[in-house]
Amino acid sequence: MDVSATDPGLRGITGGGQDRAVRTPYVHQVTLVMNPEADLDAPGAAVILGLCGSWDHTPPCSLAYHVHAERTGTTVILRVIFATETDNEENVRLRIDQALRAGTVTDRAGKPTYWDFAGSCAAELNSSEAARAWRLAGA
Repeated sequence: MDVSATDPGLRGITGGGQDRAVRTPYVHQVTLVMNPEADLDAPGAAVILGLCGSWDHTPPCSLAYHVHAERTGTTVILRVIFATETDNEENVRLRIDQALRAGTVTDRAGKPTYWDFAGSCAAELNSSEAARAWRLAGA
């Protein structure tokens, strides 16, 4: 499962040019425990809601980010690549964790999906993420 938003950072920075803030790419890795049949897209949806506030909001999105989830049995590793100003990094990580610690999200059709939050940490970009991360930083 992959979800992306490539619009300006949390503080409403828009456009290019010399006044544009410098954004750095980061990775936040989260471990969840989910039923193997549970919707793998659901945690990414929770991240969207946590970072953007809604699935249906007026562009631009509040943050440049990409979510990728991989499942092995009941363990789901979620990697959220995001780009923001250095002084906003911790705020973004906290918002991601807060969204996922809730342990549930309800889709647009009203169906809930549940998981257990097992932990999170800052992670390093891997080689397959680097190009996307730098594109997000330049978005």
